[in-house]
Amino acid sequence: MIPQSFIQDLLSRVDIVDVVGRYVQLKKGGANFMGLCPFHSEKSPSFTVSPTKQFYHCFGCGAHGTSIGFLMEYSGLGFVDAVKDLAQNVGLAVPEEDRLLPAQRAEAQARNMALTDVMTQACDFYRSQLRSAGPAIAYLKKRGLTGEVAARFGLGYAPDGWDGLRAVFPDYDAAALVEAGLVIDKGEEPGANRRRYDRFRDRIMFPIRNVKGQVIGFGGRILDSGEPKYLNSPETPLFQKGLELYGLFEARQAIRSAGYVLVTEGYMDVVALAQLGFPQAVATLGTACTPTHVQKLLRQTDHVVFSFDGDAAGRRAARRALDACLPLATDNKVIKFLFLPTEHDPDSYVRELGADAFSQQIQDAMPLSQFLLKEVIGTNDLATPEGRARVQFDAKPLLQAMPASSLRLQIVRSLAQLTLSTAAEIETLFELVSPVSRARMAPPKTRRAAPMGLERQMIRLLIAHPALAVDLDASVLAAVAHISSDYAALLTQLVATCQAMGANASFAALAEQLRATDSDFDTVIAEVAAQPESDLDAVRLELAGAVRQTKMQAIKAELDRLATSGQSVENVRARYMELMSEQEQLRRQADAEIAMR
Repeated sequence: MIPQSFIQDLLSRVDIVDVVGRYVQLKKGGANFMGLCPFHSEKSPSFTVSPTKQFYHCFGCGAHGTSIGFLMEYSGLGFVDAVKDLAQNVGLAVPEEDRLLPAQRAEAQARNMALTDVMTQACDFYRSQLRSAGPAIAYLKKRGLTGEVAARFGLGYAPDGWDGLRAVFPDYDAAALVEAGLVIDKGEEPGANRRRYDRFRDRIMFPIRNVKGQVIGFGGRILDSGEPKYLNSPETPLFQKGLELYGLFEARQAIRSAGYVLVTEGYMDVVALAQLGFPQAVATLGTACTPTHVQKLLRQTDHVVFSFDGDAAGRRAARRALDACLPLATDNKVIKFLFLPTEHDPDSYVRELGADAFSQQIQDAMPLSQFLLKEVIGTNDLATPEGRARVQFDAKPLLQAMPASSLRLQIVRSLAQLTLSTAAEIETLFELVSPVSRARMAPPKTRRAAPMGLERQMIRLLIAHPALAVDLDASVLAAVAHISSDYAALLTQLVATCQAMGANASFAALAEQLRATDSDFDTVIAEVAAQPESDLDAVRLELAGAVRQTKMQAIKAELDRLATSGQSVENVRARYMELMSEQEQLRRQADAEIAMR
C-alpha cells in the first residue's frame, strides 16, 4: 500500500494543468484553465482546471478529481499505475512496500548506491581500456564512428582476460561485483576451471544508463566472430532489460527537437545513427518491446517510429511491438512501423542512400492502423466468408487491447468494410469495452444525501482548506453531536483526517485521500471544486462563525431539555448557570469579530 504521506508529497509536486493538458486542449480563462470535457460530448467548454486547487471539475457532467483521478478516469489506469506515472514524471520513486521498516529501506537504498558506484567504476575502467585497445579502435573506425560520438555514449573495451576487473577492484571477491552482473561466480561447481571471472571479455562495451544518467548495465559486442554476438548484463536490482531503453538518456533533447523517437534493434544502430545525423534513436535491449518501453517513449514524445529489418525476424519483432503499443494507442499519439529492405540496417541504409532518403523512409513509415489490418488480413481470402471470419477472429484480441478512442473506431470501420460488416456489428461481436458510439460517462456520483445546515458548512470549509482543522477541538465535535448526530461521525472523521495530514494539507491531497477511502464526501468535494478560490482569512472567520453558531444551538438545545426535564431547580441550577455563561461568552466573541470586520 502506498503511504498517504507520499501521495500528499506527489500532488504537491505535479501540476494538474500539465497533466490534463497532455490530453485536453486548455485555454486560460481567468484564474483557471478551460477546455472541452473529455468525459462527455459538448460544444462549448465547461471543463475547468484550477492550478490553485490542483483539481479539475466539469460543470456539465460533474466529473472532478485530482491529477491521479484524471489519469485513472481518462486513461483507465489503476490507482498504483497512475501514481507511478505521475511519480516518474517528477523523479520520485514510489515506495512499493510500506511495510518495510525505515532501517530496511535505508539498507536497500545503500545497497543500490553501492551497486551504482561499482557500475560507474567499471564504466570508467572500460573507457580507459579503449584508449589503448588497437583492434577495438579499428573496429569502431571501420563502423565510421568518431571519438566524439564514442565519448558521448561512453563506449569502452573489456580486455581479453579472465579477471581484468581486478585492476580496479582489488577485492575481487566482493559480493557486489556478482550482484551488479560484472563477475560470474561458479562457486564450488564441479568441473569449473576457475571459481570467479569477468562476464565481459574482449568486447566493445556499451554502458546502459537510466533516466538519471547513472550506469545500470552494459551491452558488450564481440570484435570478431563468436557467440553471442551481443552480451547483456543480467537482471540485477539496478537493471531490468524489459524496462530500459538504450540511448534514451542521450537522446532526450534530440527527441524533443526532432518531434519523434526512432526505435531500432541494436546498440550499434543507435550510435551509428547519432553519428549520421539521427541522434533521436534508441534501442531495446535484446528483448521484445514491452508496454513499459512504449510508455517511456510516449512520455518523451507523441510520435514513435519503430524501425525493423524487412525479414521474417523483423516482422515478428514488429508484431510484438504492435501488441505492446495497442493499450497506449490513443488519438493524440502517432505510432508507425518502418521496414527496411532485407539487405539493409539503418546504418547501412543511410551510408549507401543518404540521410534524406532515410528521412523519407521515416516519413512514409506504415501507421499502426495500417500495420494492424495488414497483420490480421495476412494470407486470408477476403472473397470468402471463411476468410473474412478468420480476419475478424484474428483482429478481435487486438482491438480489445485498445482503449476506446476515435482511432479504434477508424480501425473498426476499416475492418467492417473489408469483412462486409458494420462498425456496430464489429463492436458488438468483439464485446469492445466502452463502444465509441456511446458517449463516455462521467464517474458515478454518490447517492447519499449531502449534509445540511451548519455541519455541512463546516465540512465544506474544511474540505476546501483542510489546514484549518487545527482550530477545531473536541468541544466543537460534541456540539455537532448535540444538534446533528447523523453527521457527527462524518465531521469527526474529516477533522481527524485533516489534522493527520498536518499544516501543509491541501484540497487536492485531501480530496484524493477521501476519494480512496470514503465516497460520502463526494458531493461536497464537487461543490468546492466548482467554487472560486476564497480568501483564507475570510474562510477562517466563516468557519469560526459556523463553530460559534453550532455551539449556541447546542447550548439552546440543552437549556430547553433542562427546562422540560421536570427536575428541581436546585438540581439543574449549576448546569443552567454554566450554560448561560458559555452563551454570553459566545455572544461577546461574535460582537468582537463583527467589530474587527
